[in-house]
Amino acid sequence: MNALRAAAIFARTPSLTAEHVRALVDATGSLENAASIGMAGVPGIELPPSARAFLAAPDAAAIDADLDWLAKSGAHLLPITSEAYPPLLARISRGPPVLYVLGNIAALSSPQLAIVGSRSPTFSGRSTARDFAMFFARAGLTITSGLALGIDAASHEGALDGNGLTIAVCGCGLDIVYPRQNATLAARVREHGALVSEFPPRTRALPAHFPQRNRIISGLSVGTLVVEAARHSGSLITAQHALEQGREVFAIPGSIHNPLSRGCHALIRDGAKLVETFADVLSEVTNFLGMQPLAGLPGVTANNVANGPVLDKAYEILLDALGFEPASIDVLVSRTGFPSDSVASMLLILELQGRIRPHAGGRYGRPR
Repeated sequence: MNALRAAAIFARTPSLTAEHVRALVDATGSLENAASIGMAGVPGIELPPSARAFLAAPDAAAIDADLDWLAKSGAHLLPITSEAYPPLLARISRGPPVLYVLGNIAALSSPQLAIVGSRSPTFSGRSTARDFAMFFARAGLTITSGLALGIDAASHEGALDGNGLTIAVCGCGLDIVYPRQNATLAARVREHGALVSEFPPRTRALPAHFPQRNRIISGLSVGTLVVEAARHSGSLITAQHALEQGREVFAIPGSIHNPLSRGCHALIRDGAKLVETFADVLSEVTNFLGMQPLAGLPGVTANNVANGPVLDKAYEILLDALGFEPASIDVLVSRTGFPSDSVASMLLILELQGRIRPHAGGRYGRPR
């Protein structure tokens, strides 16, 4: 038996953790010895019954198929004993003993920030996730998320738009793309980062896999930023994992009328750092990493707003009426008392100056 086959065996062993594999390797001297001797049991090392049963009679056909897929796909198999296994993930309790990786394995050891949230976000939430991810990618952080619809996808897209690295942790085998709508995005993530899973090929995306997947998202990252989340969102599971792993948790507040703000507000009440600006996250992340504060980033000013000519009073009134959530011309007419044709022309000027931008449904909002 070689080390690759041993890793494939451990990847399919149920209830096995990184701690178990470390103990087996320490006791036997190598990964292949651990897989061979582990079948008969190692004195002093208690394995879960399901793990012991599998190691006593591994599914040879499934493991052969896994190795064949690895060879054809170009995927990597990283056991906990590999130097390429991500160091932050190696610190967590009950971590994955083996990772399947498609893409750049070096990205797994880069400084990462997890961004997670609702699968059905508001337009504003999606935009916020994309903008924050783009900024942090330009700052040199790898953006890690779960490839789900909504905030996850927006975060990956923002990192890619910022010409940065991004990592997607999947709740299924890497021979499957879930959800299917994100197949093109998954291909881009593989090209500019990595797709990661602890699940062997041909493993379907089951509901129980996603809470398990979430501990890897937080475990890879120095901190987790929650953008929009309902009170019982799976994103809160990721945040809880981050707390248990000794990592930072950040949350962006929202409207008290938005149900997708309640999870973030609950996190803030429980001690998560309230985030209003990029700097709120960067200061904590650089402290964790022992880095100097990142400065001189393109497009960033001290107060994080676009520069432009001083506005006259009418334009200031219109911007004040716009607030910080997208609004339609009719709403702005009602708030300001200005004629609708004047509001329309003023909005055009503000858009050309970069102070606002159009949104779906004929609404306008401030750029974030």
